[in-house]
Amino acid sequence: MLFRPTLFRAVSPILGAALIALSPATPVAAATGCDAPLTREIPHRAARAPSGSAVMQSLMKTSGTARDRAIVEQVLSGNLPSFLRTLTPVTLSGKGADGQEVKVTICVTPDYLAVGNDRDFVRVPMGLAAAARVASEMGFLLPTPRMVDAIYSQAKVHVAPSPMTPGSKMASTAYLLEHDRTVDRQRSQKTREAGALTAGQKKDIVLTNRLLSKPGRVAIYGWHRTNGKPIQPLSTVHGAGYADYSHGVRLVSRMAYLNGKQVPLSQIMEDRDLARIVTGEGPIGNAERLLAGLY
Repeated sequence: MLFRPTLFRAVSPILGAALIALSPATPVAAATGCDAPLTREIPHRAARAPSGSAVMQSLMKTSGTARDRAIVEQVLSGNLPSFLRTLTPVTLSGKGADGQEVKVTICVTPDYLAVGNDRDFVRVPMGLAAAARVASEMGFLLPTPRMVDAIYSQAKVHVAPSPMTPGSKMASTAYLLEHDRTVDRQRSQKTREAGALTAGQKKDIVLTNRLLSKPGRVAIYGWHRTNGKPIQPLSTVHGAGYADYSHGVRLVSRMAYLNGKQVPLSQIMEDRDLARIVTGEGPIGNAERLLAGLY
């Protein structure tokens, strides 16, 4: 039996070309690495860029969109640790329209978005508009809940959630710094490898069709317990500008690998047969445009 692009009702010639002919005895290919050019839109870090702790100390009395603007300026100037520039492959599997196995490999940052250098960095929660702008302008997407689950299941390092006392200070810079130090301590007990894929330490800002039916809201999901179950189900309860210490921004390359062949992830996400593999909710139309419309 052969893979036939027409059976997948592919939305573009690129998808059709990626569904290469395979004999029943030939295993479906999954990407084993993520090409360096996938991060080419991340600006180079200036030698004199401030450390993560220096940036956050300057923002101790700042929160919300004002803090977001300052962090976005730092990130879009290239002030992020170098280990975030090496992406990690995460593979999701499913069945195509003809019943044969399909593998989609996404390329993700090994940790959540952070500001600073490799020795002194701080993971930075941010509101939806800021997260969408950073992802879009650097050539990335945000993950879907299905991707978040896959990232957790394939992570080399699992960090147990560390909830802090809820209250009015949850969105403060002091709270996010305290939580970041806790995550660093937890992670250091498991590995010293900065680029190891790590998950469980934050809730993700995610892409979902709910953003269309709930405009002005941020969608969050995750914070997986050590048993693999998320504390946070998919939620749009918060306004788009809200961000607290528990939120994180995981970046996913716009390019993915479909059966080992490079394909735009947004095209996989909008294909009616392939989308369920990577979204968990069916097709998401033009994810890049959706993301750009959030800021």
